[in-house]
Amino acid sequence: MKDITRLTTRDPGFREAFRALRERSDTDSAKAESVARDIIADVRARGDLALTEWTERLDRRIVKRAADLEVPRARWKAAFDGLPGPEQEALVEAAARIRAFHEHQRIAPHWQDDALGSRLGQKVTPLDRVGLYVPGGKAAYPSSVLMNAIPARLAGVGELVMMAPAPGEPSPLVLAAAFVTGVDRVFLAGGAQAIAALAFGTATVPRVDKIVGPGNAYVAAAKRLVFGQVAIDMIAGPSEIAIVCDGGTDPTWIAYDLFAQAEHDEGAQALLFTPDAAFVEAVGDAIRRLLPQMERREIIAASLAHHGALITVRSLEEAIDLVNEVAPEHLELSWDDAEAWVDRVRHAGAIFVGRYTAESLGDYCAGPNHVLPTSGSARFSSPLGVYDFQKRTSVIQCPQKAASVLGKTASVLARGEGLTAHARSAECRIRD
Repeated sequence: MKDITRLTTRDPGFREAFRALRERSDTDSAKAESVARDIIADVRARGDLALTEWTERLDRRIVKRAADLEVPRARWKAAFDGLPGPEQEALVEAAARIRAFHEHQRIAPHWQDDALGSRLGQKVTPLDRVGLYVPGGKAAYPSSVLMNAIPARLAGVGELVMMAPAPGEPSPLVLAAAFVTGVDRVFLAGGAQAIAALAFGTATVPRVDKIVGPGNAYVAAAKRLVFGQVAIDMIAGPSEIAIVCDGGTDPTWIAYDLFAQAEHDEGAQALLFTPDAAFVEAVGDAIRRLLPQMERREIIAASLAHHGALITVRSLEEAIDLVNEVAPEHLELSWDDAEAWVDRVRHAGAIFVGRYTAESLGDYCAGPNHVLPTSGSARFSSPLGVYDFQKRTSVIQCPQKAASVLGKTASVLARGEGLTAHARSAECRIRD
């Protein structure tokens, strides 16, 4: 395999090389958008018929009618009951921890009375129906069910509809996760056709108000294209991790942490920043030694070769500055007093503090959400939470006194904008 890139900030060419790492090309996006656009138009026009045809073609499932895509609830429970005890316990424990963390995220209604007697407030309402996309191409992701369904349920969403592609038999763990989290309906369909069905509705699949959950390039393109017709959580790019280490953590641990992101897909990115040049070599040796043992070694090798890097920095301070430029989805701070450095990090989806806090704990069971901003969007975006499934409505109630006082102010501003109907609407309620 091509060795993972090694960089040092002392090298005169570092900034150019570092910029190239950050600006990963997305050569497939144009093709994905073109394909997704055609599929969306077809599903919107022909509904269930198009959904079943595209599912047969792309998910490699024989579907006689759209109703056959739905998995009866009894199968979810059977899937959970059929799991080995440790898997049942792990699902339930992870769900409990995720629920406990997210319970504190509910947005409360807010009301205030001002000196004029006006009552001003914010009404909070859950979304009526949400579509949850659970990827199923290169792996099954029951954790995605937990991370999306649990905050939606805590927000009070009325109905949760799950789409999960399954070229063969559906994953028992994914169905079991649907059972544990209280999803309402499950359909075995994926890709842009599933996104289109959720966005526009068909005779079988109900139309939703928001679509959440990660997917491949075609799913991401489809979500981008239907945004506005429905809300979406985010456009998820390839997974990524940045690790900052002082050189004192076992290099084998760090190698596995890099692998954990790289094994998602060939486009994933794993970066290490350390002031210890000898540690870079130790981690590189660990990568070469351990990679042949990994089940997904081809994917890991491609990810590390094309998008990974081991970067020698002058100091931990410089490493944090570079991390803030990357704004990574996941960030590990792997040294003993790392908690004192958390406030220096301005941009990251999730921060994992200390040598023992592996990012994979956050993926499954620590509690905070693993649906995180990618591709540098942590500069302006946040992890998925209960608040993403609630909407806020302003409420304004003015008695006569307030209408008279505020009406004069509104009139002046409205006339300044040349909107005289606005002004007269306010003025007709003024009583001196």
